[in-house]
Amino acid sequence: MLSPEMVIQKIQQFDSQQWNSLIEFVEFLEFRSNQADSQPKVLKSRDLYFTEVTQEFIGCLDSDLEDLSYNPKYLEGFGQ
Repeated sequence: MLSPEMVIQKIQQFDSQQWNSLIEFVEFLEFRSNQADSQPKVLKSRDLYFTEVTQEFIGCLDSDLEDLSYNPKYLEGFGQ
């Protein structure tokens, strides 16, 4: 296992690109640590419906497809 002094010696030999990577990694560790500290939201005990959870996304996609649930050809031969 590396001692803190050995780690410092290795870090002092880094070039600028390695320094940037190290800084990004340290910031990531800090972010992950902060996320672990914050408590997750507790959902209500009742069952959630898909449409309730995805309400903000309803209608956000635009396509030229017709609604297949009202297309009689789509249901032709269903259950035979």
